[in-house]
Amino acid sequence: MSWELIDITAKRAALTPERPAMAELRTGRTLSYAALDRRALTTAGLLVRLGIAHGDRIAVLCRNRIAFFELLFACGKLGAILVPLNWRMPSAELLPLIADSRPSILFYGEEDARCAAAIAGSGLRAIGLDDTGGDGYEAMLSATPPPAGARTQWPADEIWYLLYTSGTTGVPKAVIQTYGMALANYVNLREAVDLHSGDRSLNFLPLFHTAGINLHTLPVLMAGGFVSVLPGFDANSMIELLAGAELDVFFAVPAVYQQLSLHPRFGEVDLSKVRSWGCGGAPLPDATVQQFARRGALVCNGYGMTETGPTCFLMSPDWVTRKAGSIGKPQLLVSTRIVDTNGEDVADGETGEIWISGPGITPGYWNRPDATKAAFHGRWLRSGDLVRRDADGFHYIVGRSKEMFISGAENVYPAEVENVLIEHPHILEAAVVAIPDARWGEAGRAYVLPRPGCRPEIGDLRRFCRERLAAYKCPKEFVIVRDFPRTAAGKVQKHKLKSEPPA
Repeated sequence: MSWELIDITAKRAALTPERPAMAELRTGRTLSYAALDRRALTTAGLLVRLGIAHGDRIAVLCRNRIAFFELLFACGKLGAILVPLNWRMPSAELLPLIADSRPSILFYGEEDARCAAAIAGSGLRAIGLDDTGGDGYEAMLSATPPPAGARTQWPADEIWYLLYTSGTTGVPKAVIQTYGMALANYVNLREAVDLHSGDRSLNFLPLFHTAGINLHTLPVLMAGGFVSVLPGFDANSMIELLAGAELDVFFAVPAVYQQLSLHPRFGEVDLSKVRSWGCGGAPLPDATVQQFARRGALVCNGYGMTETGPTCFLMSPDWVTRKAGSIGKPQLLVSTRIVDTNGEDVADGETGEIWISGPGITPGYWNRPDATKAAFHGRWLRSGDLVRRDADGFHYIVGRSKEMFISGAENVYPAEVENVLIEHPHILEAAVVAIPDARWGEAGRAYVLPRPGCRPEIGDLRRFCRERLAAYKCPKEFVIVRDFPRTAAGKVQKHKLKSEPPA
């Protein structure tokens, strides 16, 4: 018999019905667990009324709001599949995703009404989450009874939702997310941050990305905690929440930490009130880690992928400053290997690709058996990320295997060069890519984002690198940028950088 996930909102409504579950900071609306379950159940009834059956897809295009989670839990109660869409994409890029997932209905927020109209023009029914008329979400809910026979047990291997990869390569694939992956992520995160029912968290990362759903919103709701919802990143609102000691667990990407550190009130806020600080999506620079540590906030680097649910690694606060740059050790339900190009395990201190297995791993990609086959070696997910493990078992991200390049017969890992550049007092962020070189085969080009008010000199950057890196690792060219093209996870899209001319 396969194991199952119990209906999350129904269980929490039975255990802690009056406890506050979610609040929208934009509207001031707060729902208890009992109210959240009632609305999710009614939303399931609405989907039935609209003809949705088990396995049908429901697309949603919106900024962060409670209604997204009502739809997510309603899909669980029916066995339907939610398809969150990236509101940063134009309609031309979303149409192929609609053709791939073939949703029956599109729900959308008012900010994305024009894009929703464009992608629904082919006959897809679109329902506005903010529309006040009779064909809007709230009006339809008020006229809908709960369905008979909603599911209370959700099979672990069944598809709950699809997440299209934001794509550093520019080719999105829909990563299957199952109920079992959600439960495994809850266990891994609970153990990593000592999650408990009194914890308060903030939902602001995009909901078309795994972090927006799973770090830490879904695990906090499973634990019976409280989630405040912002439509998106807003430094002023976050500083207010931090100043008011209204958060216990916090997760963000490096760009958010950098923006918070630049806020005028950053120096006056007591950061020690937050029990757990997590970071992922890209490595957090050591300088930023130390900056927050001096303010009483031990920011723990983590590692995971959309394909891993996502939690795989999260650094222990006890080791943040002693093992700078480490992502920690594999969490409770995660097994890993570090292998060479022949699939053989490497020794501690050596660099190899990290392979991952466990109940939190996706079964594959929607409609892409070719991509699924290429991503796995038996039960092991081939991450494409290069990692080394020290003698104490702590892991360090070295870079992407596809980003490594060879200069004069020597391996160059861009992440190592980027970490050095970020130590420069005038540099906020850096990205290094390979370019052809007539003498050495390949060389590095560094794109650097200056700190506000700073104007770094190229000659100074060259000297800075030569003092800290072997000659073959030093970038041949430098480009000063105003910002980087990024994925929803905050990762720099390096394939888009190469069109920028050198300085």
